[in-house]
Amino acid sequence: MNPVIEKLNQHRSIRKYTEKPISQSMLKMLITSGQAAASSSFIQAYSIIQVSDSDNRSTIAEAAGGQPWITNAAAFLVICADLYRIDHCCRKTNKTSLDGYTEHFIAATVDATLMAQNLLLAAESEGLGGVFIGGIRNAPDVIADVLKLPELVYPVFGLCLGWPDQDPEIKPRMPVEMILHQDQYRSDDIPSNVDEYDSLMADHYASRQKNQRLSNWSIQTCEAIQGKKREHMLGFLQQRGFLKL
Repeated sequence: MNPVIEKLNQHRSIRKYTEKPISQSMLKMLITSGQAAASSSFIQAYSIIQVSDSDNRSTIAEAAGGQPWITNAAAFLVICADLYRIDHCCRKTNKTSLDGYTEHFIAATVDATLMAQNLLLAAESEGLGGVFIGGIRNAPDVIADVLKLPELVYPVFGLCLGWPDQDPEIKPRMPVEMILHQDQYRSDDIPSNVDEYDSLMADHYASRQKNQRLSNWSIQTCEAIQGKKREHMLGFLQQRGFLKL
């Protein structure tokens, strides 16, 4: 197994960190690696806000549901989908300004996500650990206000980075056969596939050394997806200039 694939397969979310800082030169290197990700039509529709101010971090941590690793991480970044620059380019070249088309929203969100995944992999290759913070979408208006985000920029998720002070077990992912479909979607296989994966995850949750629980993938997934509807997001995005049409 080559080292890149090995590192990918070793991913765990890290929420506890030592007090060792991350140098700005290393952070810049990691962001440069993030920028090497593919970008739709090379629009590079993302920005990163490094939040260093302790009061701002505390505000964001509270808005995200009370996540202390936001305040404790060596570095906390907010990954934003950014069409503000592109709107400027359109105006500069005498094209019409952006009108909030759904395709533009998707392209910017995908761009930001691909960049962030590259960034995290680069960080892990240097011995760092991290965790993405979707909880900032609990109160995106608070995040936008704290970070002074202009129109056509929205916070997609946060990213905590630091030197790991924990060694959590790796959760077993779905078998490839469960997510790889040949030529057409195999909906008839879903019930049996989910049952088998539920059994695998139930064994994992019951046998792991820390945070044991009686649960499975279906239970965890339903609680997560039904508990995080964030119905305010459509209105927030439209106020930001996205998804108007």
